[in-house]
Amino acid sequence: MQIGLVGLQFSGKSTLFNIISGNVNEESSGVNEDARIEVVKVPDKRLDLLTEMFNPKKKVNATIEAYDFPGLRMADDGKVRLTTQFLENVKNNDALFYVIRQFEEPSVPHPMNDVNPVRDFEFLETEFLLTDHAFLENRIEKLKKEVMKSKDENLKKELPVIEKCLAWVENEKPLRNLNLEENEKKLLSGYQLLTLKPLSVAINLDENSISDSEKFVNELRSVIKDQEIKIIPFSAKIEIELASLSDEDRIEFMGDYGIEESALSKILNSSYKILGLHSFFTVGEDECRAWTIKKRFTAQEAAGVIHTDFYNKFIRAEVVHYQDFIDHGSFAKCKDAGVWSLEGKEYVVQDGDIINVRHS
Repeated sequence: MQIGLVGLQFSGKSTLFNIISGNVNEESSGVNEDARIEVVKVPDKRLDLLTEMFNPKKKVNATIEAYDFPGLRMADDGKVRLTTQFLENVKNNDALFYVIRQFEEPSVPHPMNDVNPVRDFEFLETEFLLTDHAFLENRIEKLKKEVMKSKDENLKKELPVIEKCLAWVENEKPLRNLNLEENEKKLLSGYQLLTLKPLSVAINLDENSISDSEKFVNELRSVIKDQEIKIIPFSAKIEIELASLSDEDRIEFMGDYGIEESALSKILNSSYKILGLHSFFTVGEDECRAWTIKKRFTAQEAAGVIHTDFYNKFIRAEVVHYQDFIDHGSFAKCKDAGVWSLEGKEYVVQDGDIINVRHS
């Protein structure tokens, strides 16, 4: 799964990318020309505790790919040029994060000359809406010609869906807010429409404003009507400091600023949520591992994530939920308490299940 960080130049986007990729000492000039890619470990306190209990040879976190795209810059005419290469790269991501600037820093001027998070959000939305609009118009034109020449029923089914999307976009509404049937979503999936992608927003505050983060979030929320879009306040400067501290000092530092969760954890957990993902665990003396699956995956499908043969030769899954295991302390005690179960291939795996796959 891939998440893409996009934003205006000097928004703190590349610094945030350095934080979540663990490269906090890397310089962020704000003028990177190429997209940067990192495979990022998803922090999970549950996996940490299971590892302490089993003391395995190896701990394996779930991972997600993060992309840092070049900051969007203003041309001399005051407009941003979205290159074909930029758009193609962004389209390949499963979800997007807009990184919005709220901090004041005279030495790093905002490309639009003043700090205005609401304007910046609307700017990004408008640019991507225009991109989708152009694609949909072109697609309709081609479809109408193809429908006249071909008897392909799929083309006839596609045309009204594309027209429905175009009408929505023409009203300046992102496609993620359009009520689409599952078959319509499947039809559109290959086109990688930008405003159809799940979205979160990271708002970069200065260290003196972090205590007022709720105020800034509410200001942005007044524009973002879709409650499914998570707005994550963070301070890049504070996060860099946190990354350099020991675990003990980090807890104390976060307490001083009233920070309950790091930006790294917030962003990666938000990515999981908007992509419809969650984790199950396998544990033992050799390895404790978190596995990423789509919500509603069955036990057989989850087994196939571990190994293809496990899907084909699946018999049963031994299942204990994480919290039940922590409460009772061992699989034997979980069996005695009746919270251990043997499930068939249709069992829907829950977030935090600990699973052992029985296979032939």
